[in-house]
Amino acid sequence: MWDPTTYLRYGDERSRPFHDLVARIPAERPRTVVDLGCGPGQLTATLAERWPASRVVGLDSSPEMIDRAAALDAPVDFAVADLRDWRPAGDEDVVVTNAALQWVPGHQALLRRWAVELPACAWLAMQVPGNFAAPSHLALREVAGRPAWRAELAPLLRADPVDDPADYAELLTGGGCTVDAWETTFVHLLPARPTADHPVLTWMEGTALRPVRAALDAASWSAFRAELGVRLAAAYPVRQGQVYFPFRRVFVVARTGDRAQENQ
Repeated sequence: MWDPTTYLRYGDERSRPFHDLVARIPAERPRTVVDLGCGPGQLTATLAERWPASRVVGLDSSPEMIDRAAALDAPVDFAVADLRDWRPAGDEDVVVTNAALQWVPGHQALLRRWAVELPACAWLAMQVPGNFAAPSHLALREVAGRPAWRAELAPLLRADPVDDPADYAELLTGGGCTVDAWETTFVHLLPARPTADHPVLTWMEGTALRPVRAALDAASWSAFRAELGVRLAAAYPVRQGQVYFPFRRVFVVARTGDRAQENQ
């Protein structure tokens, strides 16, 4: 279960990669714009502002996220759907998937299929976190590997769920796309309050720790959270009242080929 309130604790920091991604899509008048894994919908609503004459669709597998999105009263068709099952209907000129594919094992096959099935000259834009080798995730996997939690958590945490930009570029170029791929490391300055939990811990509760919390009972979760908090505090010390939290992101904007030329 996704908790929109927890996810949005750091809404400004989480939105920056989305805006950087969408800024690189030069589409002028797309017929339909689809956001796969739209979450609580506030970023999807900005797509309707960017392309006011387009039909904008936001899909997410979490009913809680879609309930939150629907409450925005934005000109967007929000619906519960699994992006693994989504297939283009034929008029989707822009498809965005932001910080979602890292949850999908084998998502490379989805990208290959979308590259083939999308209309000619459509835009496919994706962003995934690339910080799985960061101290935060190393600490997460280390604590999850302890005997007390190994059985429940070992199957849930993958060391390398995403590829590098060059790998995605090669994959989509092979699918007939022209590709712009890059990476950016953001340094988020997270306020640290003396009486509050470590800010990287609260950040991770919105995303990476969600499956961990779901797998553990209340007592085990409390112990796991405390152990991880100690390790995060050592890895990310508080300086000047804040934590400096580097976060790598991987971006790809691809344009599908001219189908008529491909079929000649």
